[in-house]
Amino acid sequence: MKERKSGGKRPRVRMAFIGCGGMARSHTRRMLQQQDTTEIRVVCEPSANAYEEFCELFEEAGVEPPPNEPVLEKMLERSELDAAFIITPHVLHFPQAKACLEAGLDVLLEKPMVMNAEEAVALIDVRDKSGRILSVSFNGSMSPQVRTGAKMLRAGKLGRILNISAVVWQNWMTSTSGLWRQVPEVAGGGFLFDTGAHMLNTISDLAGEDFVEVAAWMDNHGAPVDILAAVIARLRSGALVSMNAAGNTQCKIGSDVRVMCEKGMLQTGIWGERLLIQESDDEELKPVELPESLGTWQQFLRVREAEMENPCPPEIGLRMARLWDAIKDSASQGGRPVKVGT
Repeated sequence: MKERKSGGKRPRVRMAFIGCGGMARSHTRRMLQQQDTTEIRVVCEPSANAYEEFCELFEEAGVEPPPNEPVLEKMLERSELDAAFIITPHVLHFPQAKACLEAGLDVLLEKPMVMNAEEAVALIDVRDKSGRILSVSFNGSMSPQVRTGAKMLRAGKLGRILNISAVVWQNWMTSTSGLWRQVPEVAGGGFLFDTGAHMLNTISDLAGEDFVEVAAWMDNHGAPVDILAAVIARLRSGALVSMNAAGNTQCKIGSDVRVMCEKGMLQTGIWGERLLIQESDDEELKPVELPESLGTWQQFLRVREAEMENPCPPEIGLRMARLWDAIKDSASQGGRPVKVGT
């Protein structure tokens, strides 16, 4: 991380949005309330309609909208920038993050980090050579619930991890029908790699170690991509992990994560919806006292100023990418167990 800047008021971070879709607009609403720290200087969006909807947020706030340069290479050549927030379809994450890092920008990258482990290794190499910051925008890893839970597990408060069980459900199949999220070449997968990516990442984060073996089954349920998935995995320590994903429920969305340890149990959600623990003498789960909850961009700014550790570094993204590659490999063989590549 950078050395902390000393004295005086910090200059505003000059940033670019790469992508102006619905998720970018959601982040922008919050960032327009933080204009003392951030200047949205330019956007890169090939869709005129998406850019127009993006500009409406600025007009509502009484702020001049930033210009749009739809070609990333041109934007990087002509704009003075400090950072980029990339919120685009999955297949674009690697080339766009690579270009921004090589142009000298710190990067906050929407989930999932990349499409596979090969891209993850390559992007970490670019990060290291550029000396810039790369953080992945996963709600779970950026939540005080998952961060606190991970610290408790690493400190051994609940003893050695024995089993991890996780589940996620959503009416995803219907809500994403006809969108790029169900185009395999663009999305890289279906429900398990979109909403379910939060589960894969949070488990990878809480586990704190690599996976070594995976058996997985996926069912497209008549769609172009996976809708249902069941995964059984083993961590390097020998701990066992199970993950279930159902993307065609009539329930809107939800999740649950349980980490069973020698001295107790931890419960959270894939987005960090809660944090409860049950220790040896407890008859029920009890809530854990948590630090302040910070927004995604606010945390990224603090990482840039060396005021906090990167909550979701690309090393977690690599662990998740290796897991995802193994899941696809096993599922393609009808659930045959496969070794996780390292």
